Amino acid sequence: MGRYVRRQVEVPGSAVLALAGGAAWLMGSAALPSGTGTVVLALGIAVTVWLMMRATRTGGSARGARLDRERRRRVISLLVVGAGLVVVGSMLLRATGRAELTAPLTVAVCGALLLPLASLLDRRALLAVGAGLMLLGAGGAVLALNSAGTTESQGFVGLVGGVLLWVAAAQQAGLADELRERIRR
Repeated sequence: MGRYVRRQVEVPGSAVLALAGGAAWLMGSAALPSGTGTVVLALGIAVTVWLMMRATRTGGSARGARLDRERRRRVISLLVVGAGLVVVGSMLLRATGRAELTAPLTVAVCGALLLPLASLLDRRALLAVGAGLMLLGAGGAVLALNSAGTTESQGFVGLVGGVLLWVAAAQQAGLADELRERIRR
């Protein structure tokens, strides 16, 4: 038998936030009419790719400390629980005729997951992002319950959530510091 080499792939947290922002933007652009939605989606893909490229180029200071085995296990279990809550919640909402609450639920659960992840990853800024996403989910739920269909709530929650996650990714990748330096010159 051959010898297997186990390698750990490291992905910067800012790249994960950029990808999550792209997923939220995709959800929001899917609620728009086809022509406008396609243009908005293309813009979101471009921003996501650009942020991910910048995040992977940043040095070690933006990456943070490596996770030990226990913290990595806890992060993965939080992500699995969050995905399970979104899937089960979506099915229950569809079964009860409240499918318009699926997008706000997804954003609120993602925000709630960022709160314990902030301490696990030692990133305090994630607390503000998590709280913002939970407030956005609550606002989107109110909008969904007061409007017909999913277009307004899904579009609003997805696009605003995407921008919020992209801003957090840019901040963690050090782009905010770069911008400040350029403004000072």
